[in-house]
Amino acid sequence: MGVLDVDVDPEEVGFDAGRLARIDAHFRRYVDDGRLPGWSIAVARRGRVAHVAHYGNRDVEAGLPVEPDTVWRIFSMTKPITSVAALMLYEEGLLGLTDPVSRYIPSFAEQRVYRSGSALAPATDPVTEPMRVWHLLTHTSGLTYGFHHSHPVDEMYRLRGHELTTPAGVDLAAACDQFASLPLLFQPGTEWNYGVSTDVLGRVVEVASGMSLDRFFAERILGPLGMTDTAFQVADSATDRLATLYAARPGGGLLVSPLGELITKPPTLLAGGAGLASTLHDYHRFAQMLAGGGALDGVRLLGNRTLAFATRNHLPGGADLETIGRPIFAESTYAGVGFGLGFSVVIDPTVGEQLTSVGEYAWGGLASTAFYVDPVEDVTAVLMTQLMPSNTYPLRPQLRALVMQALVD
Repeated sequence: MGVLDVDVDPEEVGFDAGRLARIDAHFRRYVDDGRLPGWSIAVARRGRVAHVAHYGNRDVEAGLPVEPDTVWRIFSMTKPITSVAALMLYEEGLLGLTDPVSRYIPSFAEQRVYRSGSALAPATDPVTEPMRVWHLLTHTSGLTYGFHHSHPVDEMYRLRGHELTTPAGVDLAAACDQFASLPLLFQPGTEWNYGVSTDVLGRVVEVASGMSLDRFFAERILGPLGMTDTAFQVADSATDRLATLYAARPGGGLLVSPLGELITKPPTLLAGGAGLASTLHDYHRFAQMLAGGGALDGVRLLGNRTLAFATRNHLPGGADLETIGRPIFAESTYAGVGFGLGFSVVIDPTVGEQLTSVGEYAWGGLASTAFYVDPVEDVTAVLMTQLMPSNTYPLRPQLRALVMQALVD
């Protein structure tokens, strides 16, 4: 169990302490008026922790406060960890970015693409380009999510039991075979759509490494980085530290989500796209590894050239998500933002009116958690809270602006 503490005077790394306090004042208002249950925030620069704050409750009904070691469901902030796993195998020559996915999951060999019709009677075409590993990393695979509710293929996922939960008894290998049996939204590599791509990538990691995804994470990423509270299941000894999961109540306020208990049970499906719980300390460690060019405290997971390559925009023609992305629920601003190998990447902050740097890379989770790395300013920030869905409030752009305005060097 790790706890994160401030380890530098903010002025030593270019922050104004009074301006950093604006972060806390702003996000406290979300709790005081009932929009958020509670939160934890960490801001670091040049590898030093300049600001840590906690506020509100991890369990509103029980009146239990957020603590430094509170455990949070990070949902899609699992995706960057899975992406790093795949990149580690790429560096070892165990998989290629241009490899067909069918090399690792044979059921993807006969993929079809939706053309027209309903979820029960779709007309499809064969793929003109095989789905490749880089399509999974960039979400240009044509895979989708059942919870989008915006396309007949989304409905096909729901009919198979894939929405915010997965069918009982279906493991990752079986789920991938189910996804492969359904048509894609588009030809691989032609558009961007947020979906189960990283879950499929997790299965590729399993096959390429010969290890289950939880074991690969534990032995190759989480253990070496000292992320001792990050796992697919919250241990019995840590359930008292687990934050309650809330959903936004229509008209305002909070509702306890029935999905919250799933993280305390042994998972049948190791979801590389959404399955982990973590702490502020642990995810800060992961963000610092990224900011350190793939290394932290003498442990190197990736080469710095690999990380620099992964955090460039890989969308076709250098397009942003506004141009090439499907107009659906998303956890990142579309305008001026591209996508790399597992991360959103800012191409032009002025297009999306975001106060951040070109090259900032990030992602967030369904319960409004978020992190970003600003390589220009050498800043990382992590926000932990537990409110679904993540687009209820503009927490992420507000966090960026509040951190950036506190830089005065």
